[in-house]
Amino acid sequence: MIAVANQKGGVGKTTTALNVGAALQARGKSVMLIDLDPQECLSVSLKVPTPDAGKSMSEVLRGETSLKDILVESNGMAVAPAGIDLAEAEVRLTAEPGGEVVLREAIETLGSHYDYILIDCPPSLGLLTIATLTAAHEVLIPAQTEYLALRRLAAILKTITKIQKRLNPNLQILGILPTMYDGRTLHAKEVLTQIREALGAENKVFTPIPRSVRFAESPVAGRPIFAYAGDIEGARAYQMLAEEIDQ
Repeated sequence: MIAVANQKGGVGKTTTALNVGAALQARGKSVMLIDLDPQECLSVSLKVPTPDAGKSMSEVLRGETSLKDILVESNGMAVAPAGIDLAEAEVRLTAEPGGEVVLREAIETLGSHYDYILIDCPPSLGLLTIATLTAAHEVLIPAQTEYLALRRLAAILKTITKIQKRLNPNLQILGILPTMYDGRTLHAKEVLTQIREALGAENKVFTPIPRSVRFAESPVAGRPIFAYAGDIEGARAYQMLAEEIDQ
């Protein structure tokens, strides 16, 4: 189970969750994607229909339905849609004792049916992200190769350390994924070097995902990048990432 998390928005979390999932599915793995962002970006990117009442992650987190009962199929993957009132569900969980473990308990009801579960977190360090890190085995951190995005990495790494100590000692950092990389600019190269130097040998830094307008276009078609523009360098980079994950 992999959490795709970073408290900064616009760094490619949804793009990463979707395309890593699709690349793993293409390798013959059974994959489930969970949309835990109240903005519903993952659900919209896969053109998952607006859920009927009682058929979204909002109701799962409130204990009103099971995770299994809300799943829909898209591009060969099972998808758990966010729901328009997911932010309200987060507020309720905040006031509930043990709210940070509700997601883990919901996922445990599935047993070992899926080879990979990827969870797209909201761009914050609120309870939804904490619940995801409490449930996950690994966390993949997309980080835009820009100076301001680099500064935010410290916050998510600090939160992960706290989760490891207090809630989930088995949580591991899968690695940092530099995104929206433009190798033609000195700035992007410098930030990439700084990421590698700052994180040290204990945290893996994956091959950067090159910037491409195709990533912004593919959700309009409701398809992963491989089905929309599989020949671009970014698609190959996500395939390589999936291969590293699925060793």
